[in-house]
Amino acid sequence: MTSPSDLAALGLREGAPGCGLVIDGKLVSQSVLAEVAQKAASLGLRPGLAVVLVGEDPASQVYVKSKGKAAESCGFHSVQHTLPVTTSQADLIALVEALNADPAINGILVQLPLPKHIDSTLVLETISPAKDVDGFHPVNAGLLAIGDTTRALVPCTPAGSLILVERAAKALGIDLAGREAVVVGRSNIVGKPMAQLLLSRSCTVTIAHSRTHDLKEVVGRAEILVAAVGRPEMIPGDWVRKGAIVIDVGINRVSGEGLDSQGRPKTRLVGDVAYAEAATRAAAITPVPGGVGPMTIAMLMSNTLAAAIRAR
Repeated sequence: MTSPSDLAALGLREGAPGCGLVIDGKLVSQSVLAEVAQKAASLGLRPGLAVVLVGEDPASQVYVKSKGKAAESCGFHSVQHTLPVTTSQADLIALVEALNADPAINGILVQLPLPKHIDSTLVLETISPAKDVDGFHPVNAGLLAIGDTTRALVPCTPAGSLILVERAAKALGIDLAGREAVVVGRSNIVGKPMAQLLLSRSCTVTIAHSRTHDLKEVVGRAEILVAAVGRPEMIPGDWVRKGAIVIDVGINRVSGEGLDSQGRPKTRLVGDVAYAEAATRAAAITPVPGGVGPMTIAMLMSNTLAAAIRAR
């Protein structure tokens, strides 16, 4: 049995009585950020990260601010370009091309969503694959698809999710090779790259989605379950296989109880899995919030450092 101190070192903790282990994404992300900062300093590198924000979307502003703080905490050179919502597609592409040519910038992130008059795909494909720290460029997607995780810059959320899976597996004393993994969600950002990463660890992988026939049966086979559909508590807890590792990528805002201090209806965040019930069946599970979310920013810093090392 793993001791509490050993669990804490892996970023896990005991759950409530009768529940599995809780995978603490905040703790794990802090360890990743510390490793990134230490490695950058030991190599004498100051990686440069440029974040581009178009418009004034409140959620995007919060995300961009968090990314900037994380970059500074790692000792990176952090640049933010905030453009008006009326910025033309041509002007945005020109900025991306200038950042591609800037040797002080190793990573470029264009915050989504972009205004409707801008072709997001065209903009993202303008980013140099070597500086595509979001891992969205077709070149990086292709490298990941052929199993070349050495050269690919991997999308941050699935990369962080894999680390959480590996930490949980180590705590539980299990080998991932041959385990049955089910990824619920087929997006290019999370579902598909997550499946590729699990394949790279020799898991037997099924990609399921909202139209999968008998989804309950498919989910019930999963020794490793990754939920990434963006639907509040779409997966009931009793679907979860006993002893499974559950990674809940979903972050959904739903109605809460009562009113806040300003008289507005309260809201709360839930995942794609019904947590309370699933936690009594899973061997280890991520909470929402505090699970996968913090890992996304940590892996963005890790990708930026990797891009800087390759550039050198």
